[in-house]
Amino acid sequence: MDAWRPEAASDQPTGPFRIAPLLDGCARLRRRLDALSGWRRAGLSAALGAAAATAFPPLFVLPLLVPAFTGWLWLIAGAGGLRAAATVGWWFGFGHFLVGLYWIAEALMVEPEKFAWLIPFAIGGIAAGLAAFPAVVAAVVAATRVRGIGRVLVLAAAWGLAEWVRGWLFTGFPWNLVGTVWVFAPAMIQSAALFGTYGLGLATVTAAAVPAVLGDGEAPVRGRLAWVAAAFAVLGLFAVGGAVRLALADDGRVPGVRLRLVQPNVLQRLKWRPDLRDRHLVRQVEMSRQPAAEPPTVVIWPETSAPFFLERDPRRLAFLAGAAPEGGLVIVGAPRTTAQPESRFRVWNSLQAVDASGRIVAAYDKFHLVPFGEYVPFAGLLPITKITDGRTDFSAGPGSVTLKLPGLPPVSPLICYEIIFPGQVARRDERPAWLLNLTNDSWFGASSGPHQHLAAARMRAVEEGLPVVRAANTGISAVIDAWGRTVAGLPLGQAGVVDSPLPTALSPTPYARYGNLPFFLLAGLLAAMGLGLSRRRPEA
Repeated sequence: MDAWRPEAASDQPTGPFRIAPLLDGCARLRRRLDALSGWRRAGLSAALGAAAATAFPPLFVLPLLVPAFTGWLWLIAGAGGLRAAATVGWWFGFGHFLVGLYWIAEALMVEPEKFAWLIPFAIGGIAAGLAAFPAVVAAVVAATRVRGIGRVLVLAAAWGLAEWVRGWLFTGFPWNLVGTVWVFAPAMIQSAALFGTYGLGLATVTAAAVPAVLGDGEAPVRGRLAWVAAAFAVLGLFAVGGAVRLALADDGRVPGVRLRLVQPNVLQRLKWRPDLRDRHLVRQVEMSRQPAAEPPTVVIWPETSAPFFLERDPRRLAFLAGAAPEGGLVIVGAPRTTAQPESRFRVWNSLQAVDASGRIVAAYDKFHLVPFGEYVPFAGLLPITKITDGRTDFSAGPGSVTLKLPGLPPVSPLICYEIIFPGQVARRDERPAWLLNLTNDSWFGASSGPHQHLAAARMRAVEEGLPVVRAANTGISAVIDAWGRTVAGLPLGQAGVVDSPLPTALSPTPYARYGNLPFFLLAGLLAAMGLGLSRRRPEA
């Protein structure tokens, strides 16, 4: 535990504004947190993590990030050992992910008679598992024995690297990265074109945790104030740089391409009912053929919007083809199965492009599957089935592709949550001109889930410098330009169509060229600064 000593009077700023009461208040609060133990310390850490989660869409309560990360850092500093610090970190993560991912319970309520009993195990289990990442972050901070501003910088670097690891470990789940809290401010997210969402999150955590130095009685006051000002100045530079980038942005549109997104708003509990599936199909064809001021050249339906094996169902395939514009395509989400006479039956969650003659001209199979939603890990050991319809687990496709479709620029197709993975949405060796995301967020009702999913799509647009076209069953369908701005869309829970041109792509951004390298350099710089500055400080 850090020692405490009174401030020197000569170090206090003079003038009409006195900083001493603020510093004294921070020091007293930190001492109170140091005195907590047991369940009080664990409960407060979980509450701080939960408070931090309110900064994500759709609430955007960003001011709570400051007390959340500042208070958490004080709890880590006063933990008194590696194991105790890891425990504080785990409880912070548990509260953070429990609140941030509560919406997963909505999917289990689609068929409550089968899956409702899983809710406490699923939500609690996921939160408990993901809490291991903040636990490691806290343990790293404690193990390095950094103090003052060094502790802040090491925490931010470790948090950013933990988010990156969360993006790929055990297939990955980079949902609610801290950088996405800024999607309400288009200027702020422009830095993702250089540092990615991970880098923006790193800067955000630094600013949120830096007020912790105000409760550090060892360091000179002016130095502490300078660090606080510097951290928030970096965010200010991000905002100014983003505003300049947007001021230079154009509204280019791809000539000859007119999109129509169909949002049928079919409730998940009705989607696969045998007596309603044909009715849903007819309705979507009718929506596709509605008159438009400028006729569409391509019609896009959401994920599994055609709940049939089209390659085995020529009658329905021919009917669906009536949704395709003359000389154009209708792109639909539909399951795809093995062709006979293969011995083993397999199913893929697929995107299929159908022309007006009823020919499937191209297909893409989802390769990043949702555990327990589309397949069951360790299926032979767990007494549960996947929550999607059908008894057979989905198979994974071969990987990311760039489709070249008639009348359209090259496109990278993404199904459902494949859009949430930074750096994994477009091929580097065959760059597409846009990203197409078919999804079905009806599983999550009117919860925070669809808003957070859309936020991830907007971040991918900025990172890659590519427009994103998002067709969602119940919303939020949107056309997003290469700067992450929504140029057309439909809100959650509303049926209708979105008619829009296709925004143009930018030249490859630094992130598109170098991936997470700039982020790694930034995280490494902060970690080195944190360790170096701590070693320069005398022991109290």
